[in-house]
Amino acid sequence: MLTDAELDPTPLHGRTVAIIGYGNQGRAQALNLRDSDVAVRVGLRPGSPHQEEVGAEGLNVLPPADAARNADIVVLLAPDEHLPTIYAEIEPALKPGAALGFAHGLCIHYGLIKPRSDLDVIMVAPKGPGAALRRLYTEGSGMVALAAVAQDAAGNAWPLALAYAHALGSGRPGAGVLRSTFEQETLSDLFNEGAVVWGAVPALLEAGFETLVDAGIDPQLAYLECVSELKLLADLVEARGIAGMREAISNTAELGATLGGPRLVNEGTRERMREVLAELRSDSFAKTLTAEAAADYPRLRAERRKAAASALETARKSLL
Repeated sequence: MLTDAELDPTPLHGRTVAIIGYGNQGRAQALNLRDSDVAVRVGLRPGSPHQEEVGAEGLNVLPPADAARNADIVVLLAPDEHLPTIYAEIEPALKPGAALGFAHGLCIHYGLIKPRSDLDVIMVAPKGPGAALRRLYTEGSGMVALAAVAQDAAGNAWPLALAYAHALGSGRPGAGVLRSTFEQETLSDLFNEGAVVWGAVPALLEAGFETLVDAGIDPQLAYLECVSELKLLADLVEARGIAGMREAISNTAELGATLGGPRLVNEGTRERMREVLAELRSDSFAKTLTAEAAADYPRLRAERRKAAASALETARKSLL
């Protein structure tokens, strides 16, 4: 992990950064850069719902191509599936030798964007949501980030990427910057989303809740046991690691975990995880994402409706 002691901020001095997008990462990164004394402008399509918000926070907002024109670094922070279209729109405005930045490697790794050969292509990927990135910065700490370079046109891409990470606050105490690659960041992030934290864990919570309710357990109690306690687990693992978490819980809980966990997460589970990873190594996920966006997200809309109408959600609301 690199910290502020090893991160040189000077490659960003006197440079102008254009942030394209003002959503999850766009807002946080733009504000952190501004508060680190980096010149920032924001690129948004006319009529964007974020336009007034950007102005209210004292940032200059322009159409994407105008924001990118003459900027030294242009960072694409709109949703991944929209970035190829945005890049095609702004490419003619990018000055020779500019840097193109990302917070996720998907579009570069899968070849959805093929940057001009004169551009540096860098990535600084904070390992958490934008709201937390901004909150930690304002509190004086920071968020761990990965830094990577996919194209080094003039030999200065790495210093620029690390200076950008410094400006986001990722080298502060409690955080750090890890050198990585676009491939490793993309595969690990998508694998986590599909097979572990964002995919498997919610599905396991839902299955546990449904199993208890089907067996006659009160839905509120089932929710408290199978869902609410997840935060306790996460806090313990963050503070003490998995081994330390086991030491902190009761013998009863530890024995139950020892007997039950391997029955659910076994070689069959690992084989399915390897299948997910193999799919990600191909371009099938990128194609599915592109097709989903082109059809206006029918699968995602259906899953959102299903989740909102579930018994688990009803139990959650009854406890508020």
